[in-house]
Amino acid sequence: RRGIYAGCVGYFGADGFMDTCIVLRTAVIKDGRLHVQAGAGIVADSVPELEQLECRNKSQALISAAREAIRFAGEPGMGQ
Repeated sequence: RRGIYAGCVGYFGADGFMDTCIVLRTAVIKDGRLHVQAGAGIVADSVPELEQLECRNKSQALISAAREAIRFAGEPGMGQ
């Protein structure tokens, strides 16, 4: 089954304004598990190994943020 991955997220307001962004990092918690995905903007002079490293770094940042959120929520008086 397909889930979310990359693409564009945004809104169109009734006032005529809009805002969009490209989603290069995604984190979804499903069934108690954290699923992370990361992408990169590939251009003509991209170096595949560096793009892969960039994706790994982006994924690690999401994992680190989730760990910090769990730690923060467990502190007395925080997230309770």
